[in-house]
Amino acid sequence: MIPRRCSAATLAPLAVVLILAACSRGPQPGEVLDEARRAGRDGASFPHATEDYFRDMDGGIALTPEEVRGRNMWLVWSGGNDRFWSKMTDYTFGAFDLLKVVSTHPSLGYSRANRWSYFGLVNEPCFEAATGPDKNRRGLWLDARSKDCGPDPFENESKYPGVKIGSRGQSLGDGSTQPVGSFYGWGTGIAGLRLFPNPDFDAKAAKEWDAERYYTDPGYYNRKDLVRPFRVGMSCGFCHIGPSPVKPPADPNNPKFENLSSSVGAQYMWVDRLFIYNANKPEGRTNYMYQLAHTYRPGSMDTSLVSTDSINNPRTMNAVYEFGGRLEMAKRIGQEKLAGGELNNKQFNDFVTSGPLLEFFTKPDAVRTPHVLKDGADSVGLLGALNRVYLNIGLFSEEWLLHFNPVVGGKTITPIPIATAQKNSGYWQATEAGTPDTALFFLKAARPDRLQDAPGGSAHLGADAATLERGRSAFADTCARCHSSKGPPPPPALELTAAKCAGPGYVDCFKRYWKWTQTDEYKAQMRAIVQAPDFLQGNYLSTDARIPVTLLRTNICSPLATNALAGNIWNDFSSQTYKSLPSVGTVTLRDPFTGEPRPYAMPAGGRGYTRVPSLIGAWSTAPFLLNNTVGPFDIDPSVDARVRSFQGSIEQMLWPERRERDPMLGEKIGGLIDRTTERSTVTVPTGFVPEALQPLQGTLHRWLPWLVEQDGDIVLGPIPKGVPVALLANLKLRAEGDTLHEKATHVRDVGKLLVELRQALKSAPAGADDDQLRSHFARLREPMMQLSKCPDFVVNRGHYFGTAEFNRQDGLSEDERAFGREPELSDEDKRALIAFLKTF
Repeated sequence: MIPRRCSAATLAPLAVVLILAACSRGPQPGEVLDEARRAGRDGASFPHATEDYFRDMDGGIALTPEEVRGRNMWLVWSGGNDRFWSKMTDYTFGAFDLLKVVSTHPSLGYSRANRWSYFGLVNEPCFEAATGPDKNRRGLWLDARSKDCGPDPFENESKYPGVKIGSRGQSLGDGSTQPVGSFYGWGTGIAGLRLFPNPDFDAKAAKEWDAERYYTDPGYYNRKDLVRPFRVGMSCGFCHIGPSPVKPPADPNNPKFENLSSSVGAQYMWVDRLFIYNANKPEGRTNYMYQLAHTYRPGSMDTSLVSTDSINNPRTMNAVYEFGGRLEMAKRIGQEKLAGGELNNKQFNDFVTSGPLLEFFTKPDAVRTPHVLKDGADSVGLLGALNRVYLNIGLFSEEWLLHFNPVVGGKTITPIPIATAQKNSGYWQATEAGTPDTALFFLKAARPDRLQDAPGGSAHLGADAATLERGRSAFADTCARCHSSKGPPPPPALELTAAKCAGPGYVDCFKRYWKWTQTDEYKAQMRAIVQAPDFLQGNYLSTDARIPVTLLRTNICSPLATNALAGNIWNDFSSQTYKSLPSVGTVTLRDPFTGEPRPYAMPAGGRGYTRVPSLIGAWSTAPFLLNNTVGPFDIDPSVDARVRSFQGSIEQMLWPERRERDPMLGEKIGGLIDRTTERSTVTVPTGFVPEALQPLQGTLHRWLPWLVEQDGDIVLGPIPKGVPVALLANLKLRAEGDTLHEKATHVRDVGKLLVELRQALKSAPAGADDDQLRSHFARLREPMMQLSKCPDFVVNRGHYFGTAEFNRQDGLSEDERAFGREPELSDEDKRALIAFLKTF
């Protein structure tokens, strides 16, 4: 028998513990101010920096003063989110600790010297590795600014005075004073992360602080009441700065500013190692949170991890290219309607009085918008999309965190109103005032990175004219209908107008469009467009359209995301048009235990679609698909390595039989399931157990020995090696319906599953191996599948265009077959297409 522990599929009991602890009356939504407002600061008191400090980045492009401010905001403005990232340590039970990520103490096993190869994080130029504890930083091991560089202009607290709140500016009783600092913080040596004095670090905390124990003693650093002297803030640049594809660093651990791009994306970031600070040690890898984050392949992460929708949904941190071409697509097909709180989003019209930027909003409620998120949910205008990102990385966390239960979920989610942020957050006011400049920066600087412009790139572009001609034709016939912002105008008879297609009529319109693109008439016109010498000029290489997942046949977890639905956390950042989108129909999924097909009806109301990614710089952005699951990853950012990764990845796209297969089910599912890599548990250290339950820990151990250890730690496990991660991560911890009957039924079903699972595991023999434990999970697959918010487990399937796999339609639903069959590219066509794609 399994002693004293229940399977970690009982994540629900953990949620119950945390939810009950959160039920006491505390701050209420709409009633709280952020730290800036509490200190008497409004948005106007946070002027965005004017120094052109990053002038060598982004190809050394010359910027206007407005564009400089926009880039500075993108790269160093964190908007007070250091408060949020400090709290994330509690929400992850000590597993996530940015102050340790920026540290280089020898016990950690990582430092500036291997930060790139281990984390995939960019070392900011002008810093040197710590050689010992820094007495000016309370004994922490932090990178120091190089004496060869001038001062960081953003650290100027006279010009950019920080928010004086709490202990900031106060004596700490040991002869020192807690600094106030700049509202941009201090550089940490990692691009996009800034260091701030912790306003909660008072004289008592200073007396109890021990930097060495913080790095080495779990009994010390796992104390929930431990107050760290500093907090770490995060700018948007953290997830978007990367090595320039066309001017890569000779040594990725020591880049120069000229080797960096603001917009290429954090393609190499290992979020599992970032999220679990000790992932390089056995105790880190046996943490189920690591197993969850390990499904985030380098360069991808679940952006709804904090405001969780109970769906494991890693998505790429993609590059930002060709804003001009993207906005042109918004004018053509991106017209959507706004209502209610959606109308509180800022538009360009609020900042300019003339020029082309006025074309993207027409009073009272019509917006022409690009779609930035992978599911096409953000649909209220470009500025709304930019502003929402800051909330999602912790701005105004005082309010944001009141609308959901962070990380664990299980609590009814409510929308964060833009009007509340505009009223109660000085940081939000400053963000709204600054993002127009960021948009101007991207309009100027987000230029394509062409292989022909990269050192040694010409060696990879040796295809002859006939091969490129063949590749152009293959692209025009197969790819351009989704991956080109240039195309023939649809015939008026198709009625592809906003009046007909925006909202409930979208799927019918898309099917008419798709059928037209299969005609000889369309292909002839598209071939002429692709053959034009200026085809790539100003081409976003995407329509930015929402594509039904019934056509794509890719994993449905991203299209099933719920955060932007009506009444959910991002209600104010998605349009009425999005919220009225129809169901795409029924998709065909695979049972994670048997591989048998299972139909699944996709819901309406916005879900079921994936926004087309751009193919600009495709040679430099592999692996592919929205979760980076197709193709080999290479940590080397050199031109040769990028091309190798591209070649391996695009071959898997065009020859899907070469994609990785699941080690247990193999060809039965035609792809890969993300499984736990070793036996693991969910552990809540005793210091992070909710205060309301701490007095009961001894009693709880006697009542629930399978859940509460003798030392008071809450331990859920063991989870055997080889269990599909999404089987646990996607469990619905709350009913999606609002009626009392729906909620009661859901509680009953969850409770029944937990009882049955515990009984099944109790019947396992002592010392059961992973195969035996997995068999007990398998007995309960039906109730677990019924309670799954996304029962799709194959992560690298779909996008079979131009291949024989697209036409293998036996067993597919009627909705999947409705798009017909497609011509199959020959091997010669595919190789020619690859040669053409390298020129993008």
